[in-house]
Amino acid sequence: MQATRKLWTWLAVICVISFSVLGWVGREIYLQAPPIPVTVTDPQGGVLYSAGQIQQGQQAWLAAGGQQLGTVWGHGSYVAPDWSADWLHREAEALQDALARREFGAGYARLDAARQGHVDALVRAELRRNTYDAASGTLSLSAVRAEAVREVARHYAGLFGDEAGLDGLREQYAMRPNSLAAEQDRAALTGFFFWSAWAAAADRPGETGLSYTSNWPHEPLAGNTPTAGAGIWSIASVILMIGAIAAMVFFHGMHKDEEDPPAPKSDPLIDLKATPSMRATRKYFFVVVGLILAQVGMGVITAHYAVEGNSFFGIPLGDVLPFTVSRTIHTQFAVLWIATAWLATGLYIAPAISGHEPKYQKLGVDVLFYALLFIVAGSTATGWLGTLRGAGSEFSFWIGNQGLEFTSMGRVWQVLLFAGLLFWAFLLGRGLWPALRKPSESRGLIAMVFLAALCIGGFYATSLTWGRGTHYSMVEYWRWWLVHLWVEGFFEVFATAVIALLFTRLGLIRAASANSAIVLETIVFLFGGILGTLHHLYFTGTPTSVIAIGSMFSALEVVPLSLIGLEAWRNYQRTRAAAWVRNYKWAILCFIAVGFWNTVGAGLLGFAINTPIALYYMQGLNMTAAHGHAALFGVYGMLGIGLMLFCLRGLSARAAWSDALLRPMFWLLNIGLAMMVFLSLVPAGIYQAVASISKGMWYARSAQVIHSPFMENMVWLRVPGDVVFAVGTVFLALFVLRLMRGGRRPVAEALPVRA
Repeated sequence: MQATRKLWTWLAVICVISFSVLGWVGREIYLQAPPIPVTVTDPQGGVLYSAGQIQQGQQAWLAAGGQQLGTVWGHGSYVAPDWSADWLHREAEALQDALARREFGAGYARLDAARQGHVDALVRAELRRNTYDAASGTLSLSAVRAEAVREVARHYAGLFGDEAGLDGLREQYAMRPNSLAAEQDRAALTGFFFWSAWAAAADRPGETGLSYTSNWPHEPLAGNTPTAGAGIWSIASVILMIGAIAAMVFFHGMHKDEEDPPAPKSDPLIDLKATPSMRATRKYFFVVVGLILAQVGMGVITAHYAVEGNSFFGIPLGDVLPFTVSRTIHTQFAVLWIATAWLATGLYIAPAISGHEPKYQKLGVDVLFYALLFIVAGSTATGWLGTLRGAGSEFSFWIGNQGLEFTSMGRVWQVLLFAGLLFWAFLLGRGLWPALRKPSESRGLIAMVFLAALCIGGFYATSLTWGRGTHYSMVEYWRWWLVHLWVEGFFEVFATAVIALLFTRLGLIRAASANSAIVLETIVFLFGGILGTLHHLYFTGTPTSVIAIGSMFSALEVVPLSLIGLEAWRNYQRTRAAAWVRNYKWAILCFIAVGFWNTVGAGLLGFAINTPIALYYMQGLNMTAAHGHAALFGVYGMLGIGLMLFCLRGLSARAAWSDALLRPMFWLLNIGLAMMVFLSLVPAGIYQAVASISKGMWYARSAQVIHSPFMENMVWLRVPGDVVFAVGTVFLALFVLRLMRGGRRPVAEALPVRA
């Protein structure tokens, strides 16, 4: 007990220090973010853009699809360009031609190599010169650059409008005509794109060769190459990771794992009687399967748009289901069905653990279910309708689609979801309270479950921290608090503690050992995970300290994954501990799959892109998608399915249970995911990385590369994996349908719940 108390103290100290540093970094980002000029002027004093226009342009882009329609500073979707990189390259080429005519009286393409080199030097100097005056808030452009800006702006105004000459490019970008119907919104949009590109190339005050985005994107014409810090901290992070893994292996070798206790002769949960609130969670899991099917369907459509733009095998589906909507649903439903499975698991196990059914608990579980259903259906419908009708940025922010990846629902829906999560934590807490008050060997595990639930509810408040006019750098800072800390942090702590608690209740591991192990695992995970959040923010207009801190702690995130294979092997051995354990075989195998995908998806594929030098060239390319698919479904999705199967085992009639359906479900999902990632996404990501390194980020994200024969073949190579994966989801749906038709577990099969 004394050792466990020390571990809890260390956990508290690490959390306080880590969040203090993360908060300090946020303050520095706020103070040092790229300035938004009051005015952008030409030499005659003409105003190209105002601060209000630049901020309106950010809102207009988000309303048009935002991070579901290309990226800015590397964050978003992969079919349309990175607009900051694309603008910077187009402006550089416009400057090349204008300066060539001014210096030599001929277009750039007609000059010899020596004269082109002279012009290139002038272009780099023009783009890197920071003419922003902090006192007046004025950004003054030279005459030649002002004209280049106007020329590029005309291209984007036509692209987001309905200029007929750009129809082909819109199709390649999976854009609809008149993505922004209002002319003033299109004009403002060009201001935001210009500002994002200006910040990417202009030297920071007092610096030479260092832009506000640490020289991202790679753009030789602007002199944008990796900084020395990106290389040094990448090397340091790899060394730290190797040393930390060695220390972890040494520690593990010095502290031999305690042997598992002898397995009980019969299933300890066989006589568990589901209380009314536990039975009420059954419908949550049916909705989970519905959301999975919808998410997979939208994923198939979204992937196909990468080839046909706005059509699905010749059907003009984009007219009613644009790419921005299908991708929003695909990414949003992934988070929602996983979260729903985990929330329902918490509500199911609370009375089972405490042996107490609080008054009106079933009513609370039912109210929460219909509230969550309303939020999911309402936010999806309003986001879809708002996009189709071009309802504008105010509607998009408050009710429709905010245009931010993984957190796209409008602010009203976010507030309602926040309230729902707090209500869930309250229901879970009142269900666990008797067990929390009663001294027992499992109390530490129960406390970890409850604390993680409080963090899940509380940390969703980070989705409410930005407003319509918030600086884009700060939007990204807070968004990653939500996506990384909420999804990848506290949800994982919650699920890990729940799994340990389930194994102790089955008598397969000792409660005392599990108590210490879970606290220690949480310490190791959060020590790297909290500040590892910053690896998402290297190039989003942040100070260089973000690269240093983010790279080192991001490397530490990989350390606990180094031994996760051992835990997976021990879980596999536990399936053979007794004959009755086979009743939970497929749930446990899902937990084993989580270990595999944690190592491969989160570990190998994650660290492949997480060092600053790697991410410099690969941010916003398909290697990110490979990591995202393998980690999000492979880890969190399989974990959600495993927890769902465990709960459904106690809620369903034994005769309705079918291992014959679960066997193909498990293998098809995992094999299909592996095919999807390694036959398609990884080769596509490597191909784009070569393009990014050799020519620049603009080229890797250009239509020339995205729609090259190789890349389109990679999209078609997703089909076999997608089909295998989709068939796996069908088997899961058939399994759940069988449970629905087979009915609930009869009362005669169970005895009262034990305390």
